[in-house]
Amino acid sequence: MMKTKRTPFRPSAKKDGSGNLPEIGVDRSTGRRGRGAPAVDAAPEAAEDVKPAPRRRQGVPQTGRANRGNIGRNGKPLIEAKPERLQKILAQAGVGSRREMEEWIAAGKITVNGEVAQLGQSVVPTDKVKIGGRLINIRFTGSSRPPRVLMYHKPEGEIVSRDDPDGRPSVFAALPRMRGGRWINVGRLDFNTSGLLLFTTSGDLANKLMHPSSQLVREYAVRVLGELTMDAQQQLLSGVQLEDGPANFASLVDAGGEGANHWYKVSIFEGRNREVRRMFEAVGCTVSRLIRVRYGPFILPPQLKRGRSRELTEVEIKALLKELEKMPAAPRKES
Repeated sequence: MMKTKRTPFRPSAKKDGSGNLPEIGVDRSTGRRGRGAPAVDAAPEAAEDVKPAPRRRQGVPQTGRANRGNIGRNGKPLIEAKPERLQKILAQAGVGSRREMEEWIAAGKITVNGEVAQLGQSVVPTDKVKIGGRLINIRFTGSSRPPRVLMYHKPEGEIVSRDDPDGRPSVFAALPRMRGGRWINVGRLDFNTSGLLLFTTSGDLANKLMHPSSQLVREYAVRVLGELTMDAQQQLLSGVQLEDGPANFASLVDAGGEGANHWYKVSIFEGRNREVRRMFEAVGCTVSRLIRVRYGPFILPPQLKRGRSRELTEVEIKALLKELEKMPAAPRKES
């Protein structure tokens, strides 16, 4: 006969005299639950309908600029500031150059306090400036915080643009992300040119560094295919005629090498499109490699690898601004 598997023996609960199981109560004083303890009502009948008052969160004042009015983040009144041109304030905030901001204002892309901005309009620190519905953290010249400046070692195969219809890699994808502003490139480098590229959060500083009146030298290491004769070198120093006007190198030094690996170091005081390449082409030579190694007071650090960046310290930036103050102001078009 087949035996069934029995479960382990468990003692049955003892019944009281009525045949019912004893109630399982909760001792409110100890929080323990056990058999045989008397049942306790959850709450008196008179208090069943009384709900505890909800806990209120301590009021915290909103600190966003849009809610502060004339009060600063530290709770103190903002210092009265003179109204300044909208395009200047946006350039200082790192949104773009003044010329770009003037174009955006004319196109109706910018609002001040909910109304479309006008060319020549001035703003104060309490105004709410928006671009495409996004609130901009405007900054006035009274701020002691200097603009940010970045040195980037651009590799070949990257474009200096945020929008490229061909979908090529952009230099901006490799830069540190920021909130409340954007990086502005100081000049450009061709897709096939590598080397030092500068970025800043200040449109005014970018304009100052790019303008020909600042007379900042650009220095390049150039590898040339073809023989660069002494006569051709003299032509490049005295000046060659290009489609957009004459151009010349400030210096040209033979850096050595043979055959297809001959290098030269050249310097120039302007940055027209593909200017160095076009100058060598004008004397019958082709540039096979072009690296910018210097821009004004900035020299490409040997330890800075391609595709990497280094941000200047506040001490370095203040020293730079002090030097630039000695230079003549870069003229700009006023609207």
